[in-house]
Amino acid sequence: MIFLNQVVEFLAEQDLNYELAGDKTVVVSLPGVNKQFVNVALTVGDTIFKIESFVARNPDENHEVVYRWILEQNRKLLVINYCLDHLGDIYLSGTLPIATVDTAQIDQLLGVMLQTSDNSFNVLLELGFKSAIEREWAWRTSNGMDLANLQAFAHLFE
Repeated sequence: MIFLNQVVEFLAEQDLNYELAGDKTVVVSLPGVNKQFVNVALTVGDTIFKIESFVARNPDENHEVVYRWILEQNRKLLVINYCLDHLGDIYLSGTLPIATVDTAQIDQLLGVMLQTSDNSFNVLLELGFKSAIEREWAWRTSNGMDLANLQAFAHLFE
């Protein structure tokens, strides 16, 4: 069985940025490629271990397409799955029996959360915020502004 202090010690040994968020939860910030960072909350309960990460806010458009995409991704995932909160924001979440969790599994889960969140970010933006991306691209282009942080979406304008 793992305890919160063991989780904190493990994160410190890995030289990861983290902070306590209450007496049962620690939030670790992982550097991303598509997302600047991915925050992952690890909650150590009496009987369960919960891992959760915000992925993207409620899409502006194409909800059906976005939801279908995340459901199709869920079929490929183990332990964690995409879910929505009461606002429609998209999260990754997983729950395990506390007795089955050790630091090696936490390391693996953090890697899966980072990779899944980071790799899905641009896809979700393109599916659920395409009109906003197009408006931003047009505005920046017309004003001669830098497009560096929109380069992931350049294919939409070629």
